[in-house]
Amino acid sequence: MENTKLPWGRLTGIRPAKIARKLFEKGLDEASVKEKFLSFYGADDYRSTLAARIAKHELELMEGMFEDGISLYVGIPFCPSRCAYCSFISFSVEKTAELMEPYLHALQKEIEYCSDFVKKYGKRIETVYIGGGTPTTLSENQLDFLLKSLRKSFDLSEIKEFSVEAGRPDTITPEKLFVMKENGVTRISLNPQSTTPAVLKTIGRRHTTEQFYEAFRMARSAGFNNINTDIIAGLPGESVQSFKNTVDTVIALNPEEITVHTMSLKRASVINQNIDGYKLTSGGEVGQMLSYAAERLDKFGFLPYYMYRQRNILGGYENTGFAKPGFECLYNVYIMEEVQSILALGAGASTKIILPDDIERIFNVKEPTEYIGRIDEMIERKFKEENLWITKP
Repeated sequence: MENTKLPWGRLTGIRPAKIARKLFEKGLDEASVKEKFLSFYGADDYRSTLAARIAKHELELMEGMFEDGISLYVGIPFCPSRCAYCSFISFSVEKTAELMEPYLHALQKEIEYCSDFVKKYGKRIETVYIGGGTPTTLSENQLDFLLKSLRKSFDLSEIKEFSVEAGRPDTITPEKLFVMKENGVTRISLNPQSTTPAVLKTIGRRHTTEQFYEAFRMARSAGFNNINTDIIAGLPGESVQSFKNTVDTVIALNPEEITVHTMSLKRASVINQNIDGYKLTSGGEVGQMLSYAAERLDKFGFLPYYMYRQRNILGGYENTGFAKPGFECLYNVYIMEEVQSILALGAGASTKIILPDDIERIFNVKEPTEYIGRIDEMIERKFKEENLWITKP
């Protein structure tokens, strides 16, 4: 019988490291923080150590955070196709290609208006993150239009990182990589999720393992020296051995970051809606996968630097970002720890304003057609709350 003890014990929240960080800020040392997770929450030894280790690392990364800084998020809610495990707000280009141009022009309007009060209140943009969806679903001309709009409207002269999710290898071309590099992008994510061909087919990824290798090679040739790769433990059809092969294959490429996700059964995903049609990985197998990944990544000098959990995550485990020292994504740390305000633009984007004792959230509508038609309302929502940006957390 499979061990039913949950790896995180009684903890149900999505941010265990945030709990650990607050314990550090109360004066506890690393051993005491670990003991709190072991004895009070009932987490296992590895998770208790992981929470304390990541929180300590995050505190070090946060020491250089701009006092007057904010992060900028831009959402591109389009993908080549919908992955079976995904429930993000994204729309297949096959069905929504005609929306991409009007979407970008609506987004440009939000960019221009929102830059006004960033300037007005003297905020410095510390990190930029373009996510989705798959931003590289845009053509090179569309991508250039977006990046130039951002650079024209916002002062990005002091940013520490500029990230773009280039998650689908089948959307990568030398021309798009050139456009990103020329417009100041410093970090990209190339996400195979698995290097097992049968698994890619099962989850609806319309790219091959070879396309991932080629996209990685092109990114290096274009001069990108900060590449993240995402892999997922527990995908349907993925055995422990094939996952180990994925881990070893990705490490051999020598990226700067590797994010190890655990599959979760997301409510709106194809897998969850057709649960009987997929063979789910057991919690015990997922545990073996994550243990192997952690051991191998540690051996090759990758340090865990941020972590979060999701509802209905297989085995009750977690998602962990590992990076070589100096290549940690600050945006990931800031959004997970909720220590810096994030101005979020685009359909489905959620702005977070960090206040001394609270977090104010401002939501954009999710559907691209609604976003385009209601763009003035999206802008007005932010302007109604612009005085909140005066307050320091």
